[in-house]
Amino acid sequence: MAVKKVSTLRSSIVPRAALAVASVALLTAPFASACSSDNGGNATSQNLSGRGPITYVEGKDTTETGAVKQLIERWNAAHPDEQVTFKEQSNDASQQYDDLVEHARSKQSDYDVVALDVPWTAEFAAKGWIQPLKDSFQLDTSSLLSPPVASATYNGTLYAAPRNTNGGLLFYRKDLVPNPPKTWNEMMGSCQIAKDQNIGCYAGQFAPYEGLTVNAAEAINGFGGTFVGADGKTPTVNSPQSRAGLNALVEAYKNGNIPKEAITFKEPESSNAFSEGKLLFLRSWPSTYGDVTGEASTVKDNVGVAPLPGENGVGASTLGGYNAAISAYSKNKATALDFLRFLISEDAQNIVAAGALPSVRASMYDDPALIAKMPYLPALKDSIASAVPRPVTPFYPAVSKAVQDNAYAAMNGTKSVDQSINDMQKGIETAGS
Repeated sequence: MAVKKVSTLRSSIVPRAALAVASVALLTAPFASACSSDNGGNATSQNLSGRGPITYVEGKDTTETGAVKQLIERWNAAHPDEQVTFKEQSNDASQQYDDLVEHARSKQSDYDVVALDVPWTAEFAAKGWIQPLKDSFQLDTSSLLSPPVASATYNGTLYAAPRNTNGGLLFYRKDLVPNPPKTWNEMMGSCQIAKDQNIGCYAGQFAPYEGLTVNAAEAINGFGGTFVGADGKTPTVNSPQSRAGLNALVEAYKNGNIPKEAITFKEPESSNAFSEGKLLFLRSWPSTYGDVTGEASTVKDNVGVAPLPGENGVGASTLGGYNAAISAYSKNKATALDFLRFLISEDAQNIVAAGALPSVRASMYDDPALIAKMPYLPALKDSIASAVPRPVTPFYPAVSKAVQDNAYAAMNGTKSVDQSINDMQKGIETAGS
């Protein structure tokens, strides 16, 4: 990858850990309908006062500053008798997931605190693999952004500490569009500018993989639709709002506002198209900023960034990030709990933000020094404030498959929007079977 002109916030959804690969691997994992066969039983009531060395497990630390290792070093300097060992997994999300599941199913105690990509949190909670953070294990989340906290919550109970977060952004050509669109219709109304320039108007990530789940979810959520109820199982996507959101994508593709080749785009292809001056608007992650403003970009001096547009204003970005959870089988849970409290502290979140990971503390987005390095932070703060987690369900892989398959069919014209939503509903209904 080329050297970036500025620091960029990393996304755990795709750029940090190729979830296109993970999506396939996750879909092959067995999911019991009641999630009871792997339940931790009484494990969550054991070792609550245990103290001593612990192990923290996360995917490969790809931050520019080695942020994860800095966090461990900061903790260890202050806790000589409760040292944390960093177990660094691969950078492949499917391998990370498989490793965590293997340890949880075998009730191994050597993984004390684990970093979970946000859609995995509900599954691990439902199966009793991670410690509920309530009663004596309660965390103070009052200084944190509420969407990341929601992503770490299942059935009304907090199960993890949000470690870092992320949200989608709208990149636009500020030389052609001085003021970014605030609504979807306003953006579509600007597409004549793209036609006059002989370039595409709008693109995201529309290939049939996890990225399409994210883009379809943002369209549906942005028009007021939802996917599952509070129980994580009851399908709710069959609604006029969901149809309106999916229809917005479908109509834009049909009328050419989304160029035909965009249905093959993942993150690299969409970023390249914008960098090469082939797009007016692009939905992508903050990590794209360094690429589209780098020396190789033909539009590097004309890149604007704004929150995603929705039906009536700021849209509903899909939330990304990592949640740190205590293994139900840890022997030193009191130390693990203190480590979670450290991870959400101002001290730790300064390290997170300096490492170009989106902080979970609201105050970090108003820091002038950070804004100077990452000018898109105010837009990202607005994006995260209105962000929606991917469907919070213990059956996420099957739900994601239902969303992306039917969204892709609607966009390529093999199904109507109505049939796609109906089939999406049916797919979510059977996700746990």
